[in-house]
Amino acid sequence: MVDGSTQTPFALGTTAVGSFRAIPTLLSRPAASLDLYQRYWKGKALKNDELVISADEKTGIQARRRKHSTLPAAPHRPMRVEHEYGRCGAWAYIAALDVHPARVFGRCETTTGIVPFDRLVEQVMTRPPYRDARRVFWIVDHGSSHRGQASVERLQQRFPRWTLVPGPVHASWLNQIEIYFSIVQRKVLTPNDFPSRAQLAERWLDFQYYWESTAKPFEWKFTKADLAALLAKLSTRQNTAA
Repeated sequence: MVDGSTQTPFALGTTAVGSFRAIPTLLSRPAASLDLYQRYWKGKALKNDELVISADEKTGIQARRRKHSTLPAAPHRPMRVEHEYGRCGAWAYIAALDVHPARVFGRCETTTGIVPFDRLVEQVMTRPPYRDARRVFWIVDHGSSHRGQASVERLQQRFPRWTLVPGPVHASWLNQIEIYFSIVQRKVLTPNDFPSRAQLAERWLDFQYYWESTAKPFEWKFTKADLAALLAKLSTRQNTAA
């Protein structure tokens, strides 16, 4: 179980603002995500049929066929992974996490972009309870797959209950799907030893179903108040050093 407060937040200091004097600006977009994790939107508690999705892409995942088979760990011997390998193609894994019941939707695509992201949205929004929800909030980054008002309007026309919530730049740690990706990296992609791209996809999706059957929501404890306190502390430190 992961405590969201352990995710380092210092990436916010690399924004184009260049100074922590603009704290209200820095707070606006992160606050929306943090409030949604606490089941609030614009100061009001969410209804039971208002749902929160965290979505992102993990790109360029190669299937590597090792020259010699990987040997599992044994007593007094670590795992042995052959360093020479052949490339068997790559996947982009696009996934959406319903953060409160810890439910995952994912798909392996040959590339990222508007069309693959639209397929993920359709995969989620055409089934219950999302199809019949009052609103479904999608927390995303600033990727080109869903950037721009035209993209937002197109999806909202197809799925009127869909609400896009872009996070701040340089702050992917605010997106809970990244925690799930880190689990996948350890449990599925390490070591990377797959005879084909198809086997990589099969193992990835099998793990997704297994994880979902046993998972509990992440214990996300980093709140909007914590973020405000952090930025104020960094602002004071910067002013003292100046």
